[in-house]
Amino acid sequence: MSAAASPPLAAARRIPWALIAPALALFLAVVIVPLAMTVLLSFHDWGQYKGIETVFILKNWQEIWSDSYFHEMFLRTLRIAGLATLITVVLGAPEAYILNRMRGTWKGLFLLIILGPLLISVVARTLGWALLFGGKNGVANIALMRLGLIDAPLPFMFTETGVVIALAHVLMPFMVLSVWAALQKLDPQIENAALALGARHVTVVRRIILPQIMPGLLSGGIIVFSLAASAFATPAIIGGRRLKVAATLAYDEFLNTLNWPLGAAVAVLLLIALVTIVVASNALIERRYAEVFR
Repeated sequence: MSAAASPPLAAARRIPWALIAPALALFLAVVIVPLAMTVLLSFHDWGQYKGIETVFILKNWQEIWSDSYFHEMFLRTLRIAGLATLITVVLGAPEAYILNRMRGTWKGLFLLIILGPLLISVVARTLGWALLFGGKNGVANIALMRLGLIDAPLPFMFTETGVVIALAHVLMPFMVLSVWAALQKLDPQIENAALALGARHVTVVRRIILPQIMPGLLSGGIIVFSLAASAFATPAIIGGRRLKVAATLAYDEFLNTLNWPLGAAVAVLLLIALVTIVVASNALIERRYAEVFR
């Protein structure tokens, strides 16, 4: 093709922008604009008889900062998310390793079982856990007592324990898939060579497998923590109205008390906290690996 027939350089540079323009416009319309409106709403005033006033004040943020009730809500949210993430790491990493070593039909079957929770509505899954917990006569308590693991029924409903267990089950596939993706890069012959040279299984796990799957563990942990901290359906059903987290608190402020500015402030603060934790975690991970591979 001759130089005269080729498009001008300026027009060629505009082609990528023209291709991404529809997706960029959709992203701005459904993500950026609602977020900006929520941030602005958090600085408005509200009264029971006057409704929402479009003024710029810091009353909502000062109330969250000074009231220990909101401190407790956010600490509980982070604690539940951290515990759920820890459970998925402890159970999900071995599960992904076993899945990676499987072959043939069994691998496909167990992969379907792992992905099963993602194929069902989160509300249906949480209601299933509510039926299992079901108070003193719930299936979980009856099974644990018949196995001799407990002497008296344990309270699962309306407790942090129940919420953590249900969230860990709901989010387990994300951890398993993240670790499994990291394991695809691990050559099984390296493990066999280490064992043939006299290394113990614990040493192989600590020196070979764990460093290889660490990126998957960290990325899965970030995904699980973010989803657990922002979860609504599971804490609302298992935790009930007595055990609030940040998401259910924002929901109540919006739809029950109708204090939209305060609910917007809670939602924005939760978003800021999650973004800060994710960005700090990524920075720490990148610096750690830069030091290791320097």
